[in-house]
Amino acid sequence: MTRRLTIDNIREHVVGINAQVPLLDGTCRTYINFNNASTTPCLRPVLDRVTEFLRWYGSVGRGAGFKSEVSSSAMEEARRIIASFVGADPDAHTVLFTKNTTEAINKLAHRFPFSRSDVVLCSMMEHHSNDLPWRAAANVDYIEVDEYGRLDQQHLSRLLSDYAGRVRLVAITGGSNVTGYLNPIREIAKLVHDAGAQLLVDAAQLAAHRRIDMGPPGNPQSIDYLAFCAHKMYAPFGVGVLVGLKDAFLQGSSDCVGGGTVDLVTVDDVQWSGLPEKEEAGTPNAVGIVALAEAIHCLQQIGLGQIAEHEALLTSRLLEGIQDVDSISVRGDRDPSKAPQRLGVIPIAVKGMPHQLVAAILSIEGGIGARSGLFCAHPYTLALLDYPSRDIPRLKQELKTGIRVHLPGFTRVSFGIYNTEAEVDTLVELLLKLPKGEFEGKYTQDERSGAFFAEGFRIGIEDSFVLGG
Repeated sequence: MTRRLTIDNIREHVVGINAQVPLLDGTCRTYINFNNASTTPCLRPVLDRVTEFLRWYGSVGRGAGFKSEVSSSAMEEARRIIASFVGADPDAHTVLFTKNTTEAINKLAHRFPFSRSDVVLCSMMEHHSNDLPWRAAANVDYIEVDEYGRLDQQHLSRLLSDYAGRVRLVAITGGSNVTGYLNPIREIAKLVHDAGAQLLVDAAQLAAHRRIDMGPPGNPQSIDYLAFCAHKMYAPFGVGVLVGLKDAFLQGSSDCVGGGTVDLVTVDDVQWSGLPEKEEAGTPNAVGIVALAEAIHCLQQIGLGQIAEHEALLTSRLLEGIQDVDSISVRGDRDPSKAPQRLGVIPIAVKGMPHQLVAAILSIEGGIGARSGLFCAHPYTLALLDYPSRDIPRLKQELKTGIRVHLPGFTRVSFGIYNTEAEVDTLVELLLKLPKGEFEGKYTQDERSGAFFAEGFRIGIEDSFVLGG
């Protein structure tokens, strides 16, 4: 009998949890992954379900054979599981499969019935995937954030008033991938709907960490469109989801057309299929879809409330460990007692040290995977850094010539359900040494990538994994 997944036993069910990585001192250490905001590892039950499904994998919706019937049935059952997971109304909403969150938001940007004067409001904290697609679709303006990176709701209200009658959509992240800030979605939804607009929530950073309920259509606090992805939900098999009101997709053709989107084609006419087939051109990623459905089952078995509580514990432990060190700063809310009100995503700066160097030392001397940079949220991160606007032209010119030495940013750590307090303690111990120069390597920076490398250290990737080996 399969054991029930819990916070206490989850590490037993993470693929690659005991992987050993080489360190500068010649030893190896069990890898510590603190880059979960980018992507999460695969859960063993997800991999097992995929392996089981592959025995029955067949052409979805394009065959009368038994395996095709099994595959088609699994895909539609996954669609129902996903709708239930986010509280979607099957009569009013459609669940559309994409490659990732980015493609999901791009699809809505192409399919939403904008007119030339329509306005989309984004916030300054958005990931590029919830900013750039709208720039080509409508007139875009940005909701400001305060010095801590929090959304300015009063500015949102002013923009809704200033553009009265023109705002068709407000596109907001559920949780920031830079500061871990959680937007008050219900409050925002009411403001948006009272102004006659609709709401998209980018839930890429939210779906694996907090319960989501889109709410009934017509409710002032409901979510109209929701986008998220499996690779941040312990199912890295290449699928994303757009859940949205059917009305946006009923008229016209899809943004991507071809096989599977039509009922009949002649040389002079096309009869499009209904939803969701109309919006899912080509052969679907049935394996990824099955993986996501199983990952949702795993998250529900553990409990989203338990997950949030555990990740808040880790966040509080990190913030407590560095709070009295003036040379280590955190952007966003650094109060350990408020950890339950945020995600476990923490951008860190060590005074006098480039963010790329901090990340390199964590990896090479601590076996810790983190991320450094601007995190695909450049306007937000530059604002948090208080980066001088006068330096932007110089930075642009350097980047045009392929030089990335001076690219600003933070070192970001982000927690998952399987991370432990002991791992956080290992991180804190190493972080506290950095301002004092207590690290072993001599590091040089590659001007093309901006990354730092320890002299004499052979990373040995080919010793771990190669294709065709």
